[in-house]
Parts: sequence; structure tokens; C-alpha cells
Amino acid sequence: MPRTYNDLRQHLTALEEKGLLFRVKRAINKNTELHPLIRWQFRSNLPESQRKGFLFENVVDSKGRHYDFPVAVGVLASSPQIYAVGLQCPIEAIPEKWERALSHPIAPEMVDQGPVQEVIHLSKDLEREGGGLDMIPVPVSTPGFDNAPYTTCSQWFTKDPESGIRNVGNYRGQIKGRRKIGCYNQPGQHFTLHLRKCKEKGIPFEAALVIGGPPIVSYAAVQKVPYGVDEMAVAGGLAGEPLRMVRCKTVDLEVPAEAELVIEGKVSTEFLEPEGPFGESHGHMHPRELSPFMDVTAITHRKDMIYLSFISQVTPSESSVIKKVGYDLMFLRFLKEDVGIKSVIRVMMHEPLTNLRKVIVIQMKKPSEAEAWRALLAATSFHQGVGKILVTVDEDINPDDMDSVLWAISYRCVPHKDIQIVRGQEKGHAPPFQYFKGLTEHRVEFEEPANDSALLINAILKQPFPPVSLPKREYMENAARIWEELGLPKIERKYPWYGYSLGQWDEELEEEAALAIKGDHYITGEKLAREKIKI
Repeated sequence: MPRTYNDLRQHLTALEEKGLLFRVKRAINKNTELHPLIRWQFRSNLPESQRKGFLFENVVDSKGRHYDFPVAVGVLASSPQIYAVGLQCPIEAIPEKWERALSHPIAPEMVDQGPVQEVIHLSKDLEREGGGLDMIPVPVSTPGFDNAPYTTCSQWFTKDPESGIRNVGNYRGQIKGRRKIGCYNQPGQHFTLHLRKCKEKGIPFEAALVIGGPPIVSYAAVQKVPYGVDEMAVAGGLAGEPLRMVRCKTVDLEVPAEAELVIEGKVSTEFLEPEGPFGESHGHMHPRELSPFMDVTAITHRKDMIYLSFISQVTPSESSVIKKVGYDLMFLRFLKEDVGIKSVIRVMMHEPLTNLRKVIVIQMKKPSEAEAWRALLAATSFHQGVGKILVTVDEDINPDDMDSVLWAISYRCVPHKDIQIVRGQEKGHAPPFQYFKGLTEHRVEFEEPANDSALLINAILKQPFPPVSLPKREYMENAARIWEELGLPKIERKYPWYGYSLGQWDEELEEEAALAIKGDHYITGEKLAREKIKI
């Protein structure tokens, strides 16, 4: 039965048909030019809707080498429009598609062969000049600061040695040699748990690094699903059918059959090596740290492989767009379903510069004050390092618009009553850092100190307020039609764009406003004259 989900090539074709792919045929240096060129999409006034995916067809390096393979960047999530093409659905259907995938995952199915193993490199072929990892055109992400090319859109496939349950996580990989690649991951991540279990059992820790799988693989791999949940089953849920997998050649793992590239190997359980620095999504260079590394045992790929890279670092970026849709939804599910606060209607994790994790806005529908505090306190425990500034707002406040959120904080929050600071939080993936200065002992223990805190702001209405001081909706809509008829510049509505009641308004005031519309305001004037008092 033919599959209906797109592989990377079909996805690129779909982008091109929609005008969302830009092909670059001139020579581009992967070490100095490639990522900086894409960066201008995110560090300029270019509207999000005008961002594109790029396919570089003539890739070179600083030594003048020409690579056999093109490089695709920004093709998975430079914008919600591109992300929606990858999910093969309209933008407005993305939350529903994720909800279905998380609720109804579909396990992958095994096939005997796939295009990802059209070319196989083993043993001495990996060590030859220009072979091994050298043949892959991995870009330098932050030229001038990164100390090597790093894989970024790289999904590491591993298994729990006890349960056999697969984990797929997206971690960067420092190219250290033709047969060696680093793997940065944080304490508590599932990759690290598998490594520790293998070390305790004294067995090899096998891994497979997948690059350029079907878009749904990347979309599932970057999300924070619970331990024991197979990300490839979530990918199947996104596809609505099983993802096809093939067995690796040198390790006991399965990988997507339609991927572009797979790097197989064994991760050391005996040693860690310094890795980094690397420009990270918290907007700063992540310093050198001790991290795992993998000795490569095989590289398999398609005959005409396309190398796939994320652009990350300062947000917004492709790596933040690709996470945001799923993160927002899973945070919402946590508060509504796991904690049981039904008045929560939306969670917005702020993206520009703050990298989703630090500023969280929780939108609620007619919550009690106690519910608002429950939501804020529960949100601090959603995930390590997530939530430094958390705000609850009413349903009339647009959580995507920080002007709107600040409006709520300014008038609906009394700081000495409506703000709390919660101590004992973990800083998570963020500066400041302790730079690596060498080892004093042979053993390394990871610990995340609870030395941060969270600012909780309850900015919901605690009592009735007067109406918002804008014309009522029907008058603003009529004015918008006139605006268009006059041929004035096209406008996008910015919430709030019409006035509405917030409880402190009665029938008498409503009648007076109606009289003013009719031109009968003198009636109100006469009434008010009868209510005059002497001073």
C-alpha cells in the first residue's frame, strides 16, 4: 500500500509549488556564508509569512572543496506556513492534528529495505581522505564563534536496554573526526538515561543519527513527550499511518526507511569529552562542556542525498518555530488534563529572544482567583527550566501580543497581592555558565542546582471593569468596509479593535450611549441637569 506522508524530497517539491522554496545555484561557502544568509530572514523586518526554505545546490568549504550533495536549510519550520506544508494540512488544522497524534499514536512498521540504505560506507571506507563524516557538507552555524561544524537537524535513535522502548531526540553533534561525532544533551534527557543504563549493565550503547527523514520525524523528535512514549509512534499519529522503518547495518536499531542519511555507531559509556562552544537557542554561545561522543561504525544514505540543517541560535529561528506548536499544545494538555484546570484555554510560550522557555502566558476563561494561582504554580513544574515569568490573563487578552499582556498586567494586577516569587527552580538550558577548565577527578556527576526562581503574575480580572474604550464591534466593522472602499492601505486588525463590556456597565449607561448614536443626546443632558448638586 503506498504511503501518504511525504519524504523530504516530496516536501521540497510541495514547498516549491507554493513559492516557499528558494534554490541557490551559485557557490556558497558552508563555513562562512550559508547560515548567515538564512539568518537575515529572522534578524530583519521581513514578515514571518515571507520566510522561505533554501536549497543550496553548489556547496563549497573554505579550502575550496566542492561537495557532491546539496544542503537544505529552513525547509521544515522557517514559518508556520512551511510547517503546515510539512504536516500536509492547513495552518488552522495544526493543533487538531497534534492533538490526534498525541492521543492516538500509530506504531511504525518494518520494511526490508529503503532508499536510506542505497549507499553503505563501512570500515576503511570511513577512514579514507574525504570519506566518513568528511563527505557530508555540515555547515558552521555561528561563524566566528562555533569551533566546528555541528549537525543540528539530527535525530538520535537509541533504545532503553531494559524495556527496549525507543527514544528519538534532536541533539546537536560536533564533527570531531571522520569517524567521531559529539552529542550534546542535558542531564535528565532520555538519551542520557539510556547511556547510564548501558554503563551500569556494562553493555555497548548503540545509537543511530538520522538526518533528513520525513518532516513528521523532525516534528515529533523535537517535542517533549513522556519517557517511554515512542516518538516514531507520535510521527505515525501525525501521518495517520505507520512510519516505515528499516534495520540498521551495524547496530541493533531501526531508522526511517525514507531518510536521506543515517550515521550508525557506539557511544562511549566510559569517557566523556569536551564539546562546544556552540551558538544555542537561549541566544548565547553555549560553553564547552563534557559530553558523550560516538565512534561511527557505518554511514548509509541515498545515492543523491540531500543534507538537512536547522537554523537555531537566537530566536525566532527554525528550531523555535518547529518546537512552538507542539510545546504550546502539550503545556495546555498538562494544565487542562493532568492538573485538571478546565478554565485554561490556551498557553503561549513567548518566542522572540526568550526561546519559548522563559516567558509563559496562560489564557483562562472566567477563572476563579484560586484557579489562576493553581495554574501558575502548576506551570512551574511542567518541565525543567521552563517558566521564569508566568502570567495568567483573561480570554479577552491576546497572549500572542505582549502589548495586550502588559495592558493586563498594568491594570488588572496589584503587585503586592498578585505577584509571587517561587524559589527552588532549575535554571535549565540558559546562561550564566561555568566554563570547562579541566577535570580534577575521573568521574563526572551531573547536577542541576535549584538556584533559580519564577515570577508568577496573576493578571486576571478580580472585579468588574468599565468597558474597553473603543467603538462597539458593529461600528468598527462598518468603518473597516468604508476604509476598504476608500482604497486606503490594507490593514490587519490588532486586538482589541472594538469595545466590549467588562462588567462595570449598566442599562442606564447603555441607553445613554444608544441615545447618542441616534443624535438624541440632549435627552441625557436634560436628565443630568435634574441631578445637579450645589457646591
